[in-house]
Amino acid sequence: MPELIRPTVRLRESWLASRDEWGTGVHQDGAGLRPGLELDTPEGFAAWVDGLLAAENHALPVPEGWVHCTFRWIVEGDRYLGAVGLRHELNDFLLRAGGHIGYGVRPSARRRGLASFALGEMLGEARRLGLGRVLITCNVDNVGSARTIENAGGVLEDIRDTEIGTIKRYWITL
Repeated sequence: MPELIRPTVRLRESWLASRDEWGTGVHQDGAGLRPGLELDTPEGFAAWVDGLLAAENHALPVPEGWVHCTFRWIVEGDRYLGAVGLRHELNDFLLRAGGHIGYGVRPSARRRGLASFALGEMLGEARRLGLGRVLITCNVDNVGSARTIENAGGVLEDIRDTEIGTIKRYWITL
């Protein structure tokens, strides 16, 4: 049975195996990855996990261009399956292209409903944060993600070309 947990160094080996499935340097929606992170060493991985956990604390500053975010990992037992991130607000880039919620499931765990599970859980978290509606985007060619968003109540606002490609922008009223 899948569950959402806070990021933890305990799952480092499983996370690295997942990263290798995606391919080193490949963007993973909802994971909080930034260029220049050193994730192969235990110390670098621990620093990254600490940063993910700190990102939801409004008493702490976030890096330039970022917003506070709740990161959760999708796991089954000790197996890392993916990540989901809930951004607490939208900056200009997120309003244009990124949205409030991003999620990614490791290639070997796809087509099992994990994205739908994670999205549903984070919509509940968005309600607890007091958000009235959330923006969720996906690549125009990502039929599975579009279906996941639509099944969660997403209403298509538009399709637009952005700095990250052509995307569909959906709003979900909470």
